[in-house]
Amino acid sequence: MNKKVNKILLKFMLISLSFAIASVYSSADKKKEFAAKLQEGIRSGIIIYRLTEPEEIIGMLGPPMKEEIRQDGGMLLKEFKYPGIFVVFGKMRDYPAPFTILNLKINSKEVDIGKGKKVILRNNGDLAKLDSFNGFQNVSLINCDLRDKAELLESMRFDSLTEWPAPDKLPEGFFPQELLEEGKNPGLGLRSLHKEKIDGRGVGIAIIDQPLLLGHIEYTSRIMRYDATNLVGFSPAMHGPPVVSIAIGKDIGVAPGAALTYFAVPMWEDDNMPYIKAMRKIFELNKILPENEKIRVVSISTGMFPHYPNFDEWKEVLKQAEEQRILVVSCDQSLFEYGILSRIPGEDPDDPEHYLPGKYHSKNDVLRVPGSNRTIASHRGTEVYAFDREGGMSWGAPYIAGLAALAYQVKPEIKPKEILEYLVKSSVKTKAGPVVSPRGFINLVKETNE
Repeated sequence: MNKKVNKILLKFMLISLSFAIASVYSSADKKKEFAAKLQEGIRSGIIIYRLTEPEEIIGMLGPPMKEEIRQDGGMLLKEFKYPGIFVVFGKMRDYPAPFTILNLKINSKEVDIGKGKKVILRNNGDLAKLDSFNGFQNVSLINCDLRDKAELLESMRFDSLTEWPAPDKLPEGFFPQELLEEGKNPGLGLRSLHKEKIDGRGVGIAIIDQPLLLGHIEYTSRIMRYDATNLVGFSPAMHGPPVVSIAIGKDIGVAPGAALTYFAVPMWEDDNMPYIKAMRKIFELNKILPENEKIRVVSISTGMFPHYPNFDEWKEVLKQAEEQRILVVSCDQSLFEYGILSRIPGEDPDDPEHYLPGKYHSKNDVLRVPGSNRTIASHRGTEVYAFDREGGMSWGAPYIAGLAALAYQVKPEIKPKEILEYLVKSSVKTKAGPVVSPRGFINLVKETNE
């Protein structure tokens, strides 16, 4: 009886082993098959970074073994898993565009699908795959006919790396290079103040933001010190160059004469501690800095402080800054409620009547500052500029910080609260709301200095 049982068990084990071996060979075959199809898709131009949609991969490989959607900051990510294959698609959460491929791994090795290279649109059909957040930055449009796409072009960011089709394939009157150049003017009379040497000289500005691209021609000469403690090796983020160029850029900036101290922090971490530590470093720095480099104003382009841990400690740090006459400008609307203005392209940027309310504004705004339809420095290269159609609250903080530097230059003893009061009091009321008036603001500061 035992012998019979043993024979049955042995036979069962042999059958199971044969199935397991067949399964391994089948899985290995599948991996090879999928890898070959994907490599051919890359060679034939079907699989392209930011252009290939999930349905196209499914058409090649069939439904994935596993599909998952997750959130990463402002992005939604869709992940496909096949035998030996891992595909990541992404889309900006608040922008109407499909998921497109961002990353592809075959046998755990990342495959080159064009990430980091110029995205070359194949035809007009690819236009719908791009969202307005990234827009046409580092994109080639030479294969597209944009003559009837004026409305689309008015919503899409572009930069000095964008390749445009021939002029006869563009809408009449659309000149992107002119927009990019005209958008460098900080507007509202700031350049006339700069000619009078009211440019923030003798004042230190600190910016606390993500890792910065160093060496950009727009701001490199104004960086006095750069602190990236614990972030060595992190690539420059898109957020830093715009805020720096708006605050102290040589052509773009509100206060091009100010001295910049930059603190790179992990803004992607939901905690106030990086900002607290940076502020404490500022307090210590001011004890040893020469008078013409002391930090008088700090710009932080986030407003999430109340939602993060250590908020009570952050409030204490803000109190210390106030006591030391340091103005901290952020996107925290509970402290100062400002909104964003949009320039009217082609109109005089120095005229407050030539602005409209931007995307980011509210009826309670006490002040509105330029942010949309303007040029900013880009993280994509040391000579690259972008034309930002949308702007955001993040661009408002460095603008206001730059104006504060002008005020500290004119009246070193001015108090932070007075700066905000004078900005509101001197604003110009237009159809776009309370538009900031740099000249009126400085005149008011001067009057109170007499």
